[in-house]
Amino acid sequence: MSAVSVAPSTPLPTATKVPFGRLVMVEWRKMTDTRAGRVMLMITGGLIALVAGVILLVTALSDMAALDAYNWMSALSFPVSLLVPVLAIMIVTQEWGQRTHMVTFTLEPSRLKVVFAKLVAVFVLGIVTMAVAVGVGALGTVIGGAIAGTDPNWNVTGEALAWTLLTQILYLLMGFGFAMLLLNTPAALVIYYGYTLILEASVFSALYFVFDWAQSLFPWISMQVAMMPFIAGDQMEAAGVAVEDGALGYARLFTSIALWVGLPLVLGTMRVLKSELK
Repeated sequence: MSAVSVAPSTPLPTATKVPFGRLVMVEWRKMTDTRAGRVMLMITGGLIALVAGVILLVTALSDMAALDAYNWMSALSFPVSLLVPVLAIMIVTQEWGQRTHMVTFTLEPSRLKVVFAKLVAVFVLGIVTMAVAVGVGALGTVIGGAIAGTDPNWNVTGEALAWTLLTQILYLLMGFGFAMLLLNTPAALVIYYGYTLILEASVFSALYFVFDWAQSLFPWISMQVAMMPFIAGDQMEAAGVAVEDGALGYARLFTSIALWVGLPLVLGTMRVLKSELK
């Protein structure tokens, strides 16, 4: 009787982990290489160009002096802070709304790794968009000076540039944290814009310059108010408001950042890690 031959077993291929850099690139494409992402970036770029064009047109048609580099940077950072956080929110919520997060966490089971990849992509987005705004502002400073017949005023210090960049990134991270915490696009947008445009830009800022109790309370609970002594200390002193840019000022700043950025990021990460995939 002939012996039964047994075919040699073929070892299964070893599963390889997805490199973190590849995850970041995937999340970057999810944020920018979609119809919604491209539309938001085009609107942001168009708004930056519109603001720059209006400023140059007013300079050409009036006797107004040309804006200095700092005011150009401040003016062009507004469209970035207004629209780009939508992308930081949608990089999280669109997956949970369309249920494509099941594919993401199947291909990469480590949810924390995916969260960090999204976070890095948002951070890079903040730097890139601010670099565009600063670049257009530098060009506007040169053109505005040529129109007004004056030399460009390059009064942007490294400290002012750092604070502007820090502000943009913090608000992007705030939107990202709200998105993870709520996992719903409309809800995250309402909370984000309700806080930044209604509470901070209107209520907190207005009351801060009127009431003494507001000057003691609001720097602890508002990032914008807490940053004012470091960004606009001269204007505050001119308005007769005490400027706290020492240890107390930093304590207020860190507390407000922990409240509006740190807490949503921590609680949101916990929710993403524990939420049922369905």
